[in-house]
Amino acid sequence: MYGAVRRLLPAIVVVIALVAAWQAYVAASGIRPQVLPSPARVLEQGWAHRDDIAVHAWSTLQVTLVGFAVSLAVAWALAIVVDFSPWLRRAFVPLFVISQTLPIIAIAPLMIIWFGFGLLPKILVIALATFFPMAIGLIEGFASTDREAGALLRSMGASRWQQFRYVRLPSALPRFFTALRIGVTYAVVGAVFAEYVGATSGLGIYMSIQKNSFRTDLVLAAVLVTAAISVALYLCTFAIERVVAPWIAQPSRSQESRRG
Repeated sequence: MYGAVRRLLPAIVVVIALVAAWQAYVAASGIRPQVLPSPARVLEQGWAHRDDIAVHAWSTLQVTLVGFAVSLAVAWALAIVVDFSPWLRRAFVPLFVISQTLPIIAIAPLMIIWFGFGLLPKILVIALATFFPMAIGLIEGFASTDREAGALLRSMGASRWQQFRYVRLPSALPRFFTALRIGVTYAVVGAVFAEYVGATSGLGIYMSIQKNSFRTDLVLAAVLVTAAISVALYLCTFAIERVVAPWIAQPSRSQESRRG
């Protein structure tokens, strides 16, 4: 616990310094709140409108979790299929790379046009934003398996599936969780952007409405809530990692104990 706080302390200090500088600039310059509200005003107005923001935040969180779950399932399925077939690896990996080059800012409005304002277009936008890092992380993780361990299992008569289960899958988990942390933050951004383009509820549409009303303070309050959701989901990945693959964190803990 102490080690985690010590690692986060520099970031906390920088954030506090930036917020203090922001507050001081607004107070000294007399800039209008419609242009740049102070952090105190953002917090005050965000708390005053907490009920509305909470409703939209819950909608965004639901969309994020559903879209990310779909993306996660597809990434796992395709990565496993690709790992079992070198031909499919050569066929699919370039397509995965192409999917990452698609500009979400151009694709999201098309999703709304094609599929309306329901859940499906948001899921597709989130999937496009998050699928690539998780799929590539898994594929490269499977490929990084120790060859000697695989050869040992083969010499013992293990099937291809047994080799995958006992060697390749555990070897891929460290890279997968790294990709998972990247993907889950992209998922929140993708959900908000999809809502911003077109939705009936969510932080994205809330920001759009408040922007049109020149309520910059409420826009920034919604941005703050979005960041809080991203950080919370990011931290959840560490808890999941400790349950699913506790051996990943053991080396770092032993290094901290030696330093201490």
